[in-house]
Amino acid sequence: MNASRVPGLTSSPILPKAELHCHIEGAARPALVAAQAARYGVDVSGIIAEGRYLWHDFTSFLAAYDLAASVFRTGEDYALLAEDHLTRLAADGTIYSEFFISPDHARAAGLSPRAYVEGLAEGMARAEAATGIVARMIVIGVRHLGAEAVEAVARWAAALDHRLVSGFGLAGEERMHHPADFARAFDIARDAGLSLTVHAGELAGAESVAAALDALHPSRIGHGVRAIESGPLLRRLAEEQIVLEVCPGSNLALGIFDGVDTHPLPRLKAAGIPVTVSADDPPFFATTLAEEYAMAGAMGFSQADLVDLTRTAIDAAFVDEESRGRLRTKLEAAAISLGASDVTP
Repeated sequence: MNASRVPGLTSSPILPKAELHCHIEGAARPALVAAQAARYGVDVSGIIAEGRYLWHDFTSFLAAYDLAASVFRTGEDYALLAEDHLTRLAADGTIYSEFFISPDHARAAGLSPRAYVEGLAEGMARAEAATGIVARMIVIGVRHLGAEAVEAVARWAAALDHRLVSGFGLAGEERMHHPADFARAFDIARDAGLSLTVHAGELAGAESVAAALDALHPSRIGHGVRAIESGPLLRRLAEEQIVLEVCPGSNLALGIFDGVDTHPLPRLKAAGIPVTVSADDPPFFATTLAEEYAMAGAMGFSQADLVDLTRTAIDAAFVDEESRGRLRTKLEAAAISLGASDVTP
């Protein structure tokens, strides 16, 4: 799904944006992956053609993702990836970005998790120096690798103590294992002061979201769009003010919803649930963060509503309060110039 192919849909590069849900390996452009593959002698012709990723279902998407990730093997490789991703976001008006990092992918590529984080941090520093964009990392455990593997990642994240690593989450194949299997991992991360998010309610239904809330107690849910299937769950999300990291482009690409006219983002917002928009794995789903905001606009969000998406994201960001304050100031200054400063107090 590419937002530019939706009739009448255009992006708004000057709109201040923030992203909470993006996988760093999934942000690698096909051209960058092809260049890295040539460097390491890896054949990626089965997953890239004519500058686009090739996949046909969630299983083949995961396989393509893993192969693309395998060509980032050194700290400098990851610095290049983070710098490229964040610089492109900043060019579209993004002032804040969070992305998921996976120590399991680093190990699979033969890189130590610490070197992985330091490489990404270097790329983040370069991008911030060049553009002003602020970014943080969220460590994720891979659900389909099982509870022991996720707990090991949580222990590693808890001991890391890196100023740019601010959260812990659960990703991977949502239809495998029960959230309760990962309760110990989340307790470890919570006790270490890491903020928490869980992928749920994407490929599995509303019951997946409810189970994640009951067992893991996150402040945010990645995706969460299948909550629309349950009135009681919608009310719970609104009452507890659980933030949803909604990724319309990936939802449409994966066939969860048929188009912008059937996507539940407006109904989730109308139910009183705090919503944000993100691009998830942008080049894999032929989208960008700017196009995700544009899709929200095509769903009926006003310019003030779009600014409010950014405001919600900054309020929910896994970031220190001093940085949050600076981001709020930057957003409100931009909102005034856009005539959208009176959306919320």
